[in-house]
Amino acid sequence: MFFSNSVWKAVISLILLTVGCGHAATTCKTRRCLAHMLIKKEHLSQPQNDNCTQTIRVPFIEYQTLSVKTKELRLVSQIRATLLWRDPELSWNTSEYQYDEVVLPVANVWTPEIHVTNGILTTMKHSSRDLIVFSNGTVMHSVIINAEVNCEVNLFNYPFAGDECPVAIQTWETNGCGTKMDFIFVKMVDGTHGDWQTDYASLEKQGDDRDYIKVGLKIKFTNPFITLMLPSILIVLADIISFALPLGGGERNCFKVTLVLSFTMFLVILNEALPGDSQCSPIIRQSACMQTQTHSSTEQIHEQGRIQYRYIQGI
Repeated sequence: MFFSNSVWKAVISLILLTVGCGHAATTCKTRRCLAHMLIKKEHLSQPQNDNCTQTIRVPFIEYQTLSVKTKELRLVSQIRATLLWRDPELSWNTSEYQYDEVVLPVANVWTPEIHVTNGILTTMKHSSRDLIVFSNGTVMHSVIINAEVNCEVNLFNYPFAGDECPVAIQTWETNGCGTKMDFIFVKMVDGTHGDWQTDYASLEKQGDDRDYIKVGLKIKFTNPFITLMLPSILIVLADIISFALPLGGGERNCFKVTLVLSFTMFLVILNEALPGDSQCSPIIRQSACMQTQTHSSTEQIHEQGRIQYRYIQGI
């Protein structure tokens, strides 16, 4: 009898303890308890409605040109985007949890991926390990995209060249399912890097699934002019002045040979600095080649004239 009473007491105590713990768990109404409640739902798949498409609003994009590789004709850029989308299954009743927003880890919530479709190298990372969820199920998150894009810049008037380079941004979508992006505003920051300057960055939409950031690029001609154009002009002036040197004594021929070597080094520098397979190759390269050939021809003519001059002097 004593043993049975002890068993019944233990059972009743266990029931009361279980009920008390469950009641304590349900009465937790802190913001952290709200976060744990949403995390336990484990909604790691894309929110899906009747048409199988989720709209991602992008109210703000911050565009920055990191560098322009003139030799390879590539634009290296960084894009910071703020994303908004709605997941009804992450909403809660504000009468039960009296908070309008809560912070959740990115790893426990589905997040969209953004691709630069014309990028050679593209990486996307989260700007933070956390994101914000509002009581109506709206999720706000920020991402950072680094992309290297092929950019066929028109360099015909180098170093006074300028052109526009498109950066194509898309999300995954196939057979009517996936995500669509709704861009609103883009802001350009820090537009000067090296010999290039970013004049503007604007949004352009082509069709329902093609969005572009049009980037206006322009070369800051001061440095290329001093390092490339000015030496070429000085060499041409020196070649003109060389006609005043006497034919006898070989001074003119030595000077001409020095000019030809100078133009050859100039061409080497141009080949290292400028692309060779561009659709609009810089005219400065063709001009330097023609000047080198002209100098070589005039040097041969001057050599023949010097030989004839010595022959006449000998007679």
